[in-house]
Amino acid sequence: MTSEHEPGRGDWLPWGQPDPDETPADAGQTAEIPPSPGGPPATYDPYGATQPVPTTAYPAYPAYPPLTAPVAAEPSRGRRGPGWGALLGVSIAVALLAGLVGGLLGGRLADRATSGTSGSSGTPAAPAPSVGAGATSRPDGTVANIAARATPSVVTLRVTGADGSGTGSGWVYDDAGHIVTNNHVVAGAGDGGKITVVLANGQQVDGTVIGRDGSYDLAVVKVERTDLVALPLGRSSDVVVGDEVIAVGAPLGLDSTVTAGIVSALNRPVTPGEADDQSYINAIQTDAAINPGNSGGPLLDMQGQVIGVNSAIATAPGSSTSAQSGNIGVGFAIPSDQVRTTVVQLITTGKAVHPVIGVYLDSGYSGEGVRIADKGPNGEPAVNPGGPADKAGLEAGDVVIAFDGRPVSEDGELVVAIRARTVGDKVSLTIRRSGSERDVTMVLQGSGE
Repeated sequence: MTSEHEPGRGDWLPWGQPDPDETPADAGQTAEIPPSPGGPPATYDPYGATQPVPTTAYPAYPAYPPLTAPVAAEPSRGRRGPGWGALLGVSIAVALLAGLVGGLLGGRLADRATSGTSGSSGTPAAPAPSVGAGATSRPDGTVANIAARATPSVVTLRVTGADGSGTGSGWVYDDAGHIVTNNHVVAGAGDGGKITVVLANGQQVDGTVIGRDGSYDLAVVKVERTDLVALPLGRSSDVVVGDEVIAVGAPLGLDSTVTAGIVSALNRPVTPGEADDQSYINAIQTDAAINPGNSGGPLLDMQGQVIGVNSAIATAPGSSTSAQSGNIGVGFAIPSDQVRTTVVQLITTGKAVHPVIGVYLDSGYSGEGVRIADKGPNGEPAVNPGGPADKAGLEAGDVVIAFDGRPVSEDGELVVAIRARTVGDKVSLTIRRSGSERDVTMVLQGSGE
């Protein structure tokens, strides 16, 4: 079996503000991003004990059973929008530039009046949230207009479980009652836990997790409502640095909070989570204010389309949990193109497929690039027989120095780069062997194949 543990230089803290008397539902999330040249790494604080850093190689296969349900077609979207066996080919030994605060699970949502719940038949007991005045009194394309139209489709998730309670955010994906959020937001519910979805107008509806995936930090919650308006899903591939964006969610339990900023970087590899539940995100970086509780909420473009799902924040170097656990102008969102693919899989099968190349990486290697281990942790071949890397001629001890022409300097960067692609994609790796470099191509397989 594959271990998903990814040791790192810094630790993450779930984006959460704990109830003084309870444990946050996402306690223990950790993550990292790659170092920037010429500067000290930023550090990140975790909600919970720091995990030991292993020195053994970690497997890139196998991890997940094969999926047989179709995943090519996207389910019908709502009225307002169009809507890896192998672990991923590699496992991370190093964390990227610094730790990030992963998970925006906030403190318990303050009690509020319930104006209605839905019955088992799915018929709402009260009207769905409606748009605010800014939708008509402010020009199209302004923050006020977009916020007024989007906030009715953004929800707060109250999660309770054996380890405590907390809150996070989510948004309406379609008119069948599917809510998209982060895996770390709902993971605390576990067996026997409870998820309450609080709509923008205060109505509370029971929610059920129908699929979640720690690798991409995404989950889908189902509510018995068919009158909720979905947010349109945009294309993150069209986003460029400098684009204006809007974040909506429930930071610190304050629902329907809107903040604005710009896209400050793209393709930022971040790995929030703990050893056994690491996430790999080729993230959109933004300076829009994001705080504990924003996790799972949408990042919108200036057409009101979802171009990302807020998932992690960074803390200042050397800061402690008590000194810094909120926004410092560096937040990270899962790109909508990844969201689109994964959510379709979670709705149709309850699981997500991860692209893999089928190798074990040497976590103790500190030279240039990423080295394939001499053998797996249990003595198995470091290159999975019959896998993509094997078919392309890769061998134990080869060093991968670039992926699709882009240099990779740490295990995490390669993992994130692979997981950002799709099963069946053809990719190119530049490898170094015995002092010589060459390019090889391979077709990514899915977990379980």
